[in-house]
Amino acid sequence: MAAQDNPPGFEPQEPEDHTQLRRNLSERHVNMITFSAVVGIGLFLQAGSVVYYAGPGLAVFAYLISGTVTWSAMACLGKMTALFPVKGAIFDFPGRFLDEAVGYAVGWMAWYYQIMVVAAEVLAVSQLFNFQFKVDYLSDVGYPESVLEWAFGQNTSPAVWGTLVLIIIFIVNLLPVRAYGEVEYISGCCKMIFICLLILLNVVINSNSVDSSTPPLFKYYNKPYGFESQNFTVHGDQIFTGGPGHLASMWTAMTACIFGMAGFETVSIVAAESRDLERDESIKLATRKIALRIILLYALATFTVGLNVPYTDPNLNVSAINSFSNGQNSIFIIAVVRAHLIGWPHFLNAFFIFSSASAGINALYLASRLLHALASIPDAWPQWTVAMTLRGKLERTVYGVPMAAVFASWLFGLLGFLSVNPSSAEILGRVATNAVVSTLIVNCLICGAYLRFYTCVDHAARGQDQRIDPNQDLRAYDRDDDRFYPYRSHGQYLRAWYGMCGCFLIVLFNGWSSFVSPMSNDDFLASYINIPIFIVLILAYRVKLEGFNPLNWTRRANEDLHNPLSISQRNPRLRRGRLRRANRDVLFSWGNTERFIQWLWTWLK
Repeated sequence: MAAQDNPPGFEPQEPEDHTQLRRNLSERHVNMITFSAVVGIGLFLQAGSVVYYAGPGLAVFAYLISGTVTWSAMACLGKMTALFPVKGAIFDFPGRFLDEAVGYAVGWMAWYYQIMVVAAEVLAVSQLFNFQFKVDYLSDVGYPESVLEWAFGQNTSPAVWGTLVLIIIFIVNLLPVRAYGEVEYISGCCKMIFICLLILLNVVINSNSVDSSTPPLFKYYNKPYGFESQNFTVHGDQIFTGGPGHLASMWTAMTACIFGMAGFETVSIVAAESRDLERDESIKLATRKIALRIILLYALATFTVGLNVPYTDPNLNVSAINSFSNGQNSIFIIAVVRAHLIGWPHFLNAFFIFSSASAGINALYLASRLLHALASIPDAWPQWTVAMTLRGKLERTVYGVPMAAVFASWLFGLLGFLSVNPSSAEILGRVATNAVVSTLIVNCLICGAYLRFYTCVDHAARGQDQRIDPNQDLRAYDRDDDRFYPYRSHGQYLRAWYGMCGCFLIVLFNGWSSFVSPMSNDDFLASYINIPIFIVLILAYRVKLEGFNPLNWTRRANEDLHNPLSISQRNPRLRRGRLRRANRDVLFSWGNTERFIQWLWTWLK
């Protein structure tokens, strides 16, 4: 039978590739998914620990320093991704510019970090339902109610709450990516508004201090309290004072801050599903937005709440360095309790649960995308039949969603059932510490990859790379050309060194307290076990790729610079994110107002 003619206007569709993700996320989705991924329990439950360790003043500096270190590393990743928006950018670039084995090891470490975050957020939700203030504490601070607790949370097994949040995390991650993006856009907006209101609330509390006998402003910065903590205590009886005490407290506070700020790399992971990569500076703006928003909001929130709660408050006194607090130990809840606000403690604790669940959803999303990217590379897997079969299943997508990768990553969230353990606070703290070390190792290698990338791009711009087609437009590699180079920033080479050295030092000394007598083996393993695991991964890939003879091993880095994302604009003065007046002769005009609104919306959305 002859084939029937197609109707006018009919275009046959290409068969869908069931191993590819779909580019359905807009720029606003990318921005808010990244923000939502960062804001989990790190700020709400650990800000109090940071203030307790370092004091209210140094706590703000701890967030600022940790933020600049993390930002420096993620700016390196953002710059490389802006030029080469590849799938699995977080491990592709270390493999491309440092060594193939290092890249694969970085990929698994990044995936491991995300699944640990899923478990940590599930643990945190279980902890937050166990909400109860001691009667003596409420009496001491003069709270108008004698009981402040969630009886239903204490009378229910933590496993119930862990199961509920795990189910929610799994279901949301099965949504098509566009629907997922809308959910996280709303979630991210809620979190941003909440933090802003939290800052405003603490300003109002400070200006209306219940203790009218003393000036409310900076009351807890003066004696008998202080700008910084007076000492640092380890194991309950080892006390460090003076300079060593300030150094120990500041270093421990910075390590705690890193967990709350981890997640900046989301911009580059989500790039594989973004439809706005062709828009100039989309990756650059997203990277800068997340850094500025998180660093500014975290520092302001810590500063304002530090005005209302003394760092010597007994509910801030954590029993161990590697531990997480419950809701009643959150400095933000303590602030409203000390201000005698009824109802607010319940609302804040409920929102912390929502924030933690949302961060767990994001962590599973990122873990599944990393695992899917690894599954698309056969060399990243053992050449065993079972491993290759598993890789093939993990690579497949349904409506653009890697269902198998989502399920495989979700299974590790079952570690959240450790919450039934009586020492769940310390378990959660050690899981967080272990995750921090993983992401710091990844950040170190990203900075190292950028340093090599910087040199390679410089050679390409000068026409010194013989592997690049001579007919190719080399302006895409020219960092000085605003029209073609998609992510240009000042001093990034030095920032890469700063980020790499900062991450390396924190990895090296993050577990210093575990060496203080009596030595804590559990804290030591949580702080340092990932270092030998990472080295073993690299050696295993070396053996797989080049055999057992180390003398034959050579550096395997192709340093490929082909097919950059080159964008050209007619007028570089009108690049998005820059405020330029339409009429330079006057200050106020309709044209200038329109430009200002466009500029403001670019940075807010």
